[in-house]
Amino acid sequence: MKLLILTSATGSGHNMRAKALSLWAEQERSDSWDVQINETLETSHPLYRLGVETYNVIQRNAPWAHHIYFNYLEIASMHRNADKIMGASRFTQFIQETKPDIIVSVHGHTNHGFFELARRALPESPPICGTYCGELYGGYGLSRHWINPKADFFIGAAPEICEAAIKEHSMPHSKTHHLGFLLRPPFYESNLDESARRQFLVDEFHLDPDMFTLILSTGDAGANNHLKFLNALEALSLPIQVVALCGRNKSTLEKIQKWSQMDRAVKAIPLGYRQDMHYLMQSVTAIVARPGTGATSEAILCGCPIIHNGMGGIMPQEWITVQFCRSHGIDRVIYTPKQLASVAQKWLEHPDIPKNIRRKMANIKPTQTPKDIIRFLESL
Repeated sequence: MKLLILTSATGSGHNMRAKALSLWAEQERSDSWDVQINETLETSHPLYRLGVETYNVIQRNAPWAHHIYFNYLEIASMHRNADKIMGASRFTQFIQETKPDIIVSVHGHTNHGFFELARRALPESPPICGTYCGELYGGYGLSRHWINPKADFFIGAAPEICEAAIKEHSMPHSKTHHLGFLLRPPFYESNLDESARRQFLVDEFHLDPDMFTLILSTGDAGANNHLKFLNALEALSLPIQVVALCGRNKSTLEKIQKWSQMDRAVKAIPLGYRQDMHYLMQSVTAIVARPGTGATSEAILCGCPIIHNGMGGIMPQEWITVQFCRSHGIDRVIYTPKQLASVAQKWLEHPDIPKNIRRKMANIKPTQTPKDIIRFLESL
C-alpha cells in the first residue's frame, strides 16, 4: 500500500504530523506500507516556497500581521483549483512516478487542487484522497481551505473541529471522522509515576524535583522570547527553575548559556533539540509555548499545563487553539514577560491551580491513538 503525505513547513505542526503518521505506519504495518512525505508547496513552485518563508518570517517577528496574510490567502484561494496551480506539471509528474494508493494531506492548502491534480494524473486508478486536520476548533482562524467536501474523508483531531467541518463548511457527515491527536509514538507510552518523574529531572538536568519548573518552548521556525521571560522571572526573584528549549537556534542557546552563568535567583538550563519531550513535559509544572495545535496537543496528552505565549499578537490559526482551551477551562494566555512572572507567582502561591488544569486536561485527553488512524486508512 503506497501512502503519500502532503505537507508544508509553515510553522512546525504540519511536518510534525506528517512525520508522526509516517512513523506510526512504519511501526504498525512496516511490511505492508510504503510511505512518502512530500513538502508540496515548496517543491511545486518558487512562489509557493516564498509564501512558506514569508509565513515563518511573520510568525517569528510579527504574529499580529498574520491576520492580513491569513485573510489574503483565504480570499486568493491559490490552491483550490487544479487549473490555477503553478508548477502543476511538476506535481503531476511526481504523482505518476510514485503512483500512491492513498493521499493524506496534513496541510490546509493541499486539500483541493492538489487532490484534483493527483486524480487526473492517474485516471485509471485514482488515489483515495483525504485530510487529517490537527486544528481543534472552528470559527475565525480555521481556514476554509482545510475542508474539501469532494475529498474521500476528513479526519479531525477533536470533536469540535469535526463539528465545524460539517456545520460551517458542509463536509458530509459520513466522510467525517474524529480520531484524535496525531503525535509521535513516544507521546503514547505509559505515563511516568511520581518516582520516575523526580528521577528524570535529577538524572537528566540536575534539577530539584520539588521546585516549580517551567519549560520555555520554541518551534521549528525559531520563534521565542526566552531572555525576556527569564529577565522578568529574575526581576521578581521567584524560586523557579527553567528549562529553555532552543531547538536548532544556536544563537538563542549561546545567549541563555551566558545568561545562566551569572549569579541568578532563577536557574536556567538551555537545551538544544530534544527527542524526549514526552518525559520532560510530564515532569515539569508547566510549559510556555505559542498557541499552536502541536504543542497544545502534546501538553494535553502529557497533562502539562500550558501557558500560551501571545507576545506580538496571536495569529488567526492560533486563536482557534486558544478558543478550544478556553472552552475547556485550561487556557492561560500572556502578552508580556511581566504577565508570565505574575502567573508563575500566582501558581506558586496556589498550586491547586495547575493541579486543576491537569485534571481538566485528563478529561479531554482523546481515547483514540494514531493506531486508529492507521486502521482507518487500511479500511479504505
